[in-house]
Amino acid sequence: MTPDPAIQLGAPYAAALKFETYPAAPQIEGMWVQALRKNRSENGAFMEYLRLGEEGVQNLPGVLVPRQISVSWAAPGRINAFHIHVKQEQNEIWCVLSGQLVIWLVDCREGSATLGVKRKLVFSGEQPMLVHIPSGVAHGYQAGDQGATLIYTMDAQFDLADPNEGRLPWNFFGDELWAEDRG
Repeated sequence: MTPDPAIQLGAPYAAALKFETYPAAPQIEGMWVQALRKNRSENGAFMEYLRLGEEGVQNLPGVLVPRQISVSWAAPGRINAFHIHVKQEQNEIWCVLSGQLVIWLVDCREGSATLGVKRKLVFSGEQPMLVHIPSGVAHGYQAGDQGATLIYTMDAQFDLADPNEGRLPWNFFGDELWAEDRG
């Protein structure tokens, strides 16, 4: 509670009152987010996902040379976490096309300046964004009530004979990461 509020509250309300803080989002080394432009008209909408050149994806804050593009459909409420790529370099760019995902990223890279930093993102198809996820950063998501469609681009191809898909338990970083925000 503020030291001398302009509006006085009854004792039980004043005792329970807390104020929100809005600190800057924690940063993870090598991770970046970029908005996409969704052009709408009476005919529907159009969006450019990635523009490719000889050196890989163009017009982004970092470099990624695509080797595979995949789509994932998440059932409503589904938690798909945590996976991490460590056998070889595998960086990813994610974009939610429809629905909503709560995405968690955790830097697990030994020697990283941001080791242990956790970052929460909320992505939706209404306002498409890209997120770059570096190798060694654990990542996972929970789909919203309507489910979600995720398109992602990787700089390595999936190998069924030797998957580079390490797993940590869904609650490895705490159950509270996936708890509903009740305001």
